[in-house]
Order: sequence, then structure tokens, then C-alpha cells
Amino acid sequence: MLNLVHILFGVQPKATRQMPRIPTHWQEARFSEVVIDSREITPDALFVALRGERTDGHNFLVEAAVQGARGALIVRSEVERRRSDLEALQHPWLLLDPSTADGLETCAADTFLLITVDDPQMALQRLAAYHRRQLTLTVVGITGSVGKTSTKEVVAAVLSRRFRTLKSKRSYNSDATVPTTLLQMDFDHEVAVLELGMWAPGEIRFLANLARPQIGIVTNVGPSHLERMRSIEAIANAKAELIESLPPDGTAILNIDDERIAAMADRTYAQVFRYGLDPSADLWADAVESHGLEGIAFRVHYGDDDVFIRLPLLGRHSVHAALAGIATGLVLGLSWDEIIAGLQDGLTQLRLFVIPGIGGSTIIDDTYNAAPISALAALNLLADLDGRRIAILGDMLELGSMEEEGHRIVGRRAAEVAQYLICVGRRARWIADEAQTSGMPEERIVCVEQNNDAVEALKELLQPNDYVLIKGSRGVEMEHIVTALQHRPGEEG
Repeated sequence: MLNLVHILFGVQPKATRQMPRIPTHWQEARFSEVVIDSREITPDALFVALRGERTDGHNFLVEAAVQGARGALIVRSEVERRRSDLEALQHPWLLLDPSTADGLETCAADTFLLITVDDPQMALQRLAAYHRRQLTLTVVGITGSVGKTSTKEVVAAVLSRRFRTLKSKRSYNSDATVPTTLLQMDFDHEVAVLELGMWAPGEIRFLANLARPQIGIVTNVGPSHLERMRSIEAIANAKAELIESLPPDGTAILNIDDERIAAMADRTYAQVFRYGLDPSADLWADAVESHGLEGIAFRVHYGDDDVFIRLPLLGRHSVHAALAGIATGLVLGLSWDEIIAGLQDGLTQLRLFVIPGIGGSTIIDDTYNAAPISALAALNLLADLDGRRIAILGDMLELGSMEEEGHRIVGRRAAEVAQYLICVGRRARWIADEAQTSGMPEERIVCVEQNNDAVEALKELLQPNDYVLIKGSRGVEMEHIVTALQHRPGEEG
């Protein structure tokens, strides 16, 4: 938990920070957590009123106070526009300058503190950086075009076998969300496992400067964000910022099956630990088997050790997440018993859910996001299943110059795997076209523009024991198809 003194000092610009005078009865005031979404406010939280393209957190100050927040980071001018709403609150509030804390001496303990800053997001980042520098825990940073969240979960599961481990929730990996995870760290934590995402060049370096990771993992480089970054080389350079930010006594854990990541070994002063399916790696796997929905098995090699492992992760591609977890455990001195127990204990398939569908079907929900590499991995999992296989594939966004070819690559694999193909959206028509060119009968391909149309088309096809893969970019909201097709207990069919 953060105390008020810590917050008021930390949010100030580093060059002009001064310690405010806090009345005795406020010096032990604690904030339970820091949140940027008013819907997630818990009692005694600090709410950060961010201003974005779609909404302004200042619009939810009253809601934050009503839900029990102890305070908020705000821009003073924004409060004046909402003064009448604030004055209607049932408990007091105070505009608080963090450098002086004037007014606190006469405030009641339940006063809602509106801490005025130049920019709430920058103040949040300053506070996170200040807080991180008070702690001596080991931070593991993870980046990559796809697979960051799954890798984070595996790494955290392994390290939790020995260390008190914090992990970022969901896919908190931006310059607004990474700071909130950093502010969850306390002196009891020994390790933190964080995702570091990228919107533009320099962002991963910025996040690394905040988080100060000693271990950096790069999972892969692909065409995700190619529309903004313009080239695969630019994406690789951005991912390498994590490796370049590591200290000399740190460790870069690199997937050498990706040649662009293998080349990053020359861009760091840290020690390099290589993993992959290539026998030249420090840690490598072979004999990889997919057992469909029962998980994967493989043999792993490290020095003189050969270990056979079976895990509840889905799809052959998951072996790389497992290897990243094993590598991190080895770097931090865990035994094989600890590593294997961590891999098998509490693993969740975050991005890919298997749920019962209507009519006795099985839905494979992989709707969180999509890029060619992850779509191919999902289709490879579908190929391992015994039964009639149906793929519902939607548009993949932000592929830039790879847009058409990326969809066509997926179409070729879909033709090899699926008995029926439903394509949703304008771009997904390239998937359908390539699938037909690759030999899939035209009558087994359906193209629609809307998710609802895909649901109706599938209802005509579904039979008991069908497997239905649903995948598309987050922006096309294919989770609505999953909701419509999901079988719920008590319902017929």
C-alpha cells in the first residue's frame, strides 16, 4: 500500500520535488491501489483521471468518490468545470497541491483528495519510477509481437514456486498500465513479471526505464503493428529496446528460432540465454507432440540434462512459452523439480478458451487478437483435433504492407485444416479466396460482413462433436460470436 507522503512526493517533477508538510493525523493515510479505470475502483484507491481520445477520466471524479476512492490525480482546471457536481457529494473534498499539502491540517479523515498535477499520466509515470527505485526486487520484462501474456503467465507460474511473485494483470503493457503494476510492488515482493508493449519507437525503452528489468525476454517479431511501424525491421528494432536497456549483470532470454531475435544478442551488454527448437540454443526442445485439448509434450535439453515434460498448454506453439518459463527459472537458480511443478501448477490458457457450444459442438475461443503467426498456430491446434473442423476467421488489423499476403497465408493453411470456413469482414475475403485457390470447395466457404451473419451461417452447419475455431483481431469483436454460440447449463442443445 502507498502512503500519502510517498504519493505527494513521487508525483512531482523530479527536478523540483520538495517534501510537503503532512499533518500527523494524515501521515499514516494509505491508498490500497492505483487505478485508471473508474469501474475498477476499490475502497481507498487512488484514481488517475487520464484524458484519452474517447473519454476523460475527470468525468468520473464523482463516481470515484462515491465508490470509495480516497483520492485522485487531476488537472486543476478540469475540476472547475465539475465543481457543482463535486459540491453535491455527501462528504468533503479538497484540492491539494502535492508540494505543499496546504489545507490538510483541517481536513477530516474521509476527505476526497484531488491531487493537482500538470498531467495525470506523466504524474503517474513519475510516481511509478520513484516507487520502483525504492525496491530491490528482480523484474522480468517480456515483449514480442504475439505471446506476451501467455509467456508472462508461464514465467510467473514457474517463479512463484520459490519467490513471492507479482505479475501484471491481463495484458497491462502500455505507458498507462505498466505504472499501475509497478505501484503494486511492495517490499515483500521478490520478483515481478511484466509485459512491455509497443505503440511507437522508443516506448519499450521508456517502459524499461520505468521498470528497470534485470531479465528481458523477447518472444518473436511479426507483422503486428506493421501499419504503424512500416517495416518488420522497425518492429524488431523497437523490441530490441528491452534488450538494450538491460544492465550488464542482467540476462537477455532470446528465442533464437526467430532470426531477428537471435541477432539481438549483439545489442546488449547483458548475459545472453538462448532458447528454442534449435540444438545450438542453451535450452532447446525436441520430440514436440500436441495431444489436442489434452495439452502438449516435449523433451527439453539443457547441458547434460534431458527432461521429458507434459503440460496442459494448448498447441505446439506453446512450447516456446514453456521454454521461456524454464529459461527464466534456470537463470534464477530454480531446480528442475521447482520448474516442472510451476509449469504444471495453475497454468491458464489466457488467450484461448475451450468451451461447450450449442448442438454438442466445442468452441475454441481465440478472439482476443489476431496476426498471421497466431492464426496459423490456432489452425495448427485445430488440425490436431479428431472431428469435423470449422474455422471462423475475421479481419486481421494493422498488418500494413503485409495485409493481403498475411490473410492469404492464413487462407492456405485453413484449406488444409478445416472442413468448413466462414470468413467475416472485408479483409477476410482474402482468406476465403486463397482457401478456394488452395483446393477448398467453394460450397464449403462462406463470406459475411457482420458477426451476426456468421452466427446464422454456422447454426446451419453445426453438428454434434464439431470443433469450431473463432479468431480475429480485437477490433472486429468476434467474442460476440462466441457468446451467441456458447452452450449454457440448463439450456437445451
